[in-house]
Amino acid sequence: MKINSYLLVILIPLFSLAQISSKKSTDFTNLNTKTEGNYTTQSVQLTLKTAFQITEQAREAAKSLGKNVTIAVLDASGQIIILTRGDEVGPHNTEAARRKAYTALSTKTPTLLLSRNARLNPDTQNLATLPELLLLGGGYPLWHNEKVIGSIGIGGGSPENDDLIAKSGAIATAQITTH
Repeated sequence: MKINSYLLVILIPLFSLAQISSKKSTDFTNLNTKTEGNYTTQSVQLTLKTAFQITEQAREAAKSLGKNVTIAVLDASGQIIILTRGDEVGPHNTEAARRKAYTALSTKTPTLLLSRNARLNPDTQNLATLPELLLLGGGYPLWHNEKVIGSIGIGGGSPENDDLIAKSGAIATAQITTH
């Protein structure tokens, strides 16, 4: 009988603690749902279909200039969605197009403009020394609802021609994403 009394004395507080503990975990769960928006953001992803359309538009612009080029389209995280190389375009242009696209994405600036500004401003000249950045014309960020959702990079022509071709792809994005 004495042992049963001791068990009751020990077990009753344990059951009480278990109930208090479960209420606290319930409160914590409610706290998570109330603050969920503070820890996450929504993102818009550039689709493969859109990347193809951007590439087609840029390829048409290159054709109108009589240029064969390499075209790289990256998503918002800098990963390649599509990479195409025109006939007889040098192999170095594949990496150049990707890096121009990466530079435009990372800086949210067309690379021809960035290149020219960097040469004029001693504070930004060191951008050219960063391993992934390439300060040559031909990279453009792709915008949707005031956010960069990807980028396009062109390699194979002069900086001005590559810039013009990339810009035509970027314009195609604006037309595609607003319809």
